[in-house]
Amino acid sequence: MVMSSATTPTGLPPPQRGLPCSCGTGKLFEQCCEPRLNGTQPATTAEELMRSRFTAHVARDYRYLHITYRPTAQKPYVEEQDVAPIQWSRLAIHAHEPGATPDIAFVDFTAFFVDERGEHAMQEKSEFVRTGGRWLFTRTLRTGPAPLRAAGPKVGRNEPCPCGSGTKYKQCCLGK
Repeated sequence: MVMSSATTPTGLPPPQRGLPCSCGTGKLFEQCCEPRLNGTQPATTAEELMRSRFTAHVARDYRYLHITYRPTAQKPYVEEQDVAPIQWSRLAIHAHEPGATPDIAFVDFTAFFVDERGEHAMQEKSEFVRTGGRWLFTRTLRTGPAPLRAAGPKVGRNEPCPCGSGTKYKQCCLGK
């Protein structure tokens, strides 16, 4: 994230050769997302595609976003007018999970952006599909953080109530 003299967060500058890539891998742009954006090297994983799509947002490369989105990938790209750019500041990948087949994967991430009120987070889990050897973003499965899961095993209806009352769970805390 780029900081001004008053430590107000600002958006990332457009990606440039010789500088770290916008996607946060720590690699130089030309060794990371540039080959994907210019079409010389396709993404080999869903996470690589996610990272290159983030970099495309930073670079305002809307053509790349169009051709890597499954619903529009086969349609001609038409440049949109008056697109209000978002000032992206950083990307954090939380998980890259395989799907039911090797051609489906999920990426859980947070993309950060800045505006006049400061930095904000957009967290989501997205689905990616490999079609014809090429990864494409298909859809957002969840926005916001992952749901919390119970840490311990589930209490059965006829087991003693965990509150310590000495009665069965179904007769005590189940309905509360």
